[in-house]
Amino acid sequence: MRKAITLIALALTIINCKAQENKAAQTLDEKTKTPMLVGTSSKTEIQQEPFSAWYSANHDSYKPNPATIEELKKHINDVSITIFMGTWCEDSQHQVPGFYQVLEQLKFDEKNVTLITVDRSKSTPDHLEKDKNITNVPTFIFYKNGKEMHRIVESPVESLEKDMLKIVTGQTYKHTYEN
Repeated sequence: MRKAITLIALALTIINCKAQENKAAQTLDEKTKTPMLVGTSSKTEIQQEPFSAWYSANHDSYKPNPATIEELKKHINDVSITIFMGTWCEDSQHQVPGFYQVLEQLKFDEKNVTLITVDRSKSTPDHLEKDKNITNVPTFIFYKNGKEMHRIVESPVESLEKDMLKIVTGQTYKHTYEN
């Protein structure tokens, strides 16, 4: 009987850990005293209160260029993307919902998107930012075969979809902070 109870307790602990694995911690931003997410997150989390107000408004107002979307569809399928953002950051609040609007227009498989929310020092408890050179948020990093292709940092040079197209087609591209 003890073995059965121990096994059940162990199984429940493992299940609970797995369930929390992909959920960011909601904490309080010391500067603004407002909630923020920190850690591996999901689009669903930033679509919920208290983040939904800025998410919905910026998502719905972003109108990607249809011709660029059609061209981008031809080149985006073998790409994975990691997004570093701060739920406290106005640039992230503006750009990330628009980025998801582009991904939706592309019918991009969001299983190939990793969303990482950072605190004001651009870090996470699990050090997910380590060796990623995250200087500004949002940062959208594009990978092909596990190798970084390029990144959009803080804001696009032209538009989210035009910058994405340049990156995934290997055109010359310099993000906002590159010389």
